[in-house]
Amino acid sequence: MTEKSAREKAIDRFRSKSRTSYSIDNIVNGVLLGNTNFLSKAITLVESSKPSHHEKSQQIIEKCLPKSGNSIRVGITGVPGVGKSTFIEAFGGYLTAKGHKVAVLAIDPSSSMSRGSILGDKTRMNKLSKNEKAFIRPSPSSGALGGVANATRESIILCEAAGYDVIIVETVGVGQSETTVHGMVDFFLLLMLSGAGDELQGIKRGIMEMADSIVINKADGDNVQASKNAKREYQNALHLFPQKRSMWSPKVKTCSSTEGTNLDKIWALIEKYKDQTMKNGYFGQNRTRQAKNWMHENINVMLKNRFYQNQLIENEIPHYESKIADKELNPYKAAKELIELFDKSTKNET
Repeated sequence: MTEKSAREKAIDRFRSKSRTSYSIDNIVNGVLLGNTNFLSKAITLVESSKPSHHEKSQQIIEKCLPKSGNSIRVGITGVPGVGKSTFIEAFGGYLTAKGHKVAVLAIDPSSSMSRGSILGDKTRMNKLSKNEKAFIRPSPSSGALGGVANATRESIILCEAAGYDVIIVETVGVGQSETTVHGMVDFFLLLMLSGAGDELQGIKRGIMEMADSIVINKADGDNVQASKNAKREYQNALHLFPQKRSMWSPKVKTCSSTEGTNLDKIWALIEKYKDQTMKNGYFGQNRTRQAKNWMHENINVMLKNRFYQNQLIENEIPHYESKIADKELNPYKAAKELIELFDKSTKNET
């Protein structure tokens, strides 16, 4: 039996002292030591809709922020049935075998509307979920206080502080989630299947424009030649798009998640992208731009929460809704009057 490292001994000492204490300092220390129990607790607080939990989570985020940022954030999206979970499990396994620590976060902004259950990521990625160098976290099934997207951004910070150097953000929903994920990652990967001619018609142009790479999955068995044809079609299509601000030219790769082929080439491509964008300054500029956008999104969320949590507004909204339903008042004027009421009520508070 090999002797434990200093880090492992520190984690053991921490576990013996902190089994039941979830104070802010204990959670922060646990996260920084890479303890997944405390990382999960921190993310649970981030995802909570309770204001008291939100305050606690923000203190944790603030303390973890200086230790974050040392990762490559990869967004992965794809059409239904493309095999995202199978690909992520295979890719995550490849990366952990190379010594990386991989965190997988799922995001579904639509879930806060439907409040439906999210696919069981740990069930879908059974092998990776048992990997000690991997951490898998599904998105909340109902809206966190600052929104599901906000919770995912904060979860990225926590995972980076815990030592995960590859953060994979998977889109669970469709439509809005692609744009949301693109706004919080460094590299955006679009998974597709062969049969490019048909699929080019079915996928939004905007999603292809966002992609830093397109990967044709399930390139195995009788599908190898079709995948090669699809690769050529997609590569030709990408040439029609304008030059990216990153000065990166998106590449198309093929792979088989079940056979594990070409996963090394996909990782080499991501590393090349990071190297190129670090050198030309885009990598840092993009993260700064994302952080600024995040601030503005938080302002929008906070103002919205303050408005709807105001007791006067809460009481008046049904009255205004009735007027709109009876066509006594148009929606614009109703909104304007409610905001004026809100402004007056907040002035009275001060």
